[in-house]
Amino acid sequence: MAHGMFVWNELATDDVEAAKRFFAETLGWSYHAMGMPGGGTYWIAQAEGKEVAGLFDKRQIGLGSAPAHWLAYVDVDDIDARLKLAETNGAKIHRAAFDIPGVGRIGILADPTGAALGFITPVPRPTA
Repeated sequence: MAHGMFVWNELATDDVEAAKRFFAETLGWSYHAMGMPGGGTYWIAQAEGKEVAGLFDKRQIGLGSAPAHWLAYVDVDDIDARLKLAETNGAKIHRAAFDIPGVGRIGILADPTGAALGFITPVPRPTA
């Protein structure tokens, strides 16, 4: 566990294929697809065989009018308790905690300055 550390970044965009091409050409990323809860595709980007980021079509989750953006995630020890604590300390919860099988429990918030951020309590992953 890496409580309090940034552990993931994802790109919400209208043009996944253009983004994939851009990052493949500029950073050498490769991709594999996974399904999203409720439908759609989530693309896992890899660099040197390691998962480094996710990309998805923002319209799949109702963010069609939002500009394309990156969202960073911080590992937390208890998503439900940390979201309550964040809200108590001035955060606005944009999306209450929800589960993604095989990934973890996630919540989206805005800190007191208005900056968006994700909290995640990941599922334990096997070590190599």
